[in-house]
Amino acid sequence: MIRATLVSILWAGAALADGCPVAPDHIAALQPLYEALQQVDNDFEAQQLSNEMWKYWAQAPDEASQEMLDEGMSARASWDFLRAIERFDTLVSYCPFYAEGFNQRAFVNYLRQDYEAALPDLDRALELNPRHIGALSGKALTLLAMGRDFEGQQTLRDALELNPWLSERHLIQPLPGQEL
Repeated sequence: MIRATLVSILWAGAALADGCPVAPDHIAALQPLYEALQQVDNDFEAQQLSNEMWKYWAQAPDEASQEMLDEGMSARASWDFLRAIERFDTLVSYCPFYAEGFNQRAFVNYLRQDYEAALPDLDRALELNPRHIGALSGKALTLLAMGRDFEGQQTLRDALELNPWLSERHLIQPLPGQEL
């Protein structure tokens, strides 16, 4: 038992030392989905396209990172935020160039109402993937929750440019000197 644990620790350390492979590039596959979001006629169609996008964003760079992502998302879904944060911490340490790890950790922190912790992760996710609609809408919600309404409204507008059907669209407010 001790030997198996030691081997597991050594394997995990080796995997971390070797680093995560580059995240898959889905720009070409996502582009038609972004375009289709501008053409759909209803929420249902938009949600189907959004679901397709999430399949790409949730595709981790390798088997180890996919397992970390899946475990973290499962823990979050069962409200085990400590376990979810632990898995996402491990994921972003292992794969610092994979946007979804940061986005998912931010989501858990948002749910925990730890907006100060969520915001840097959202910024990092958007640095890695500027057109990640989930990270954009998450950043908008986080900024609004922090009372940073102007920035939140600007970010929400950026998200709505990519997906005008976002459920958060009802939160849009006129900016100073502007009408809707």
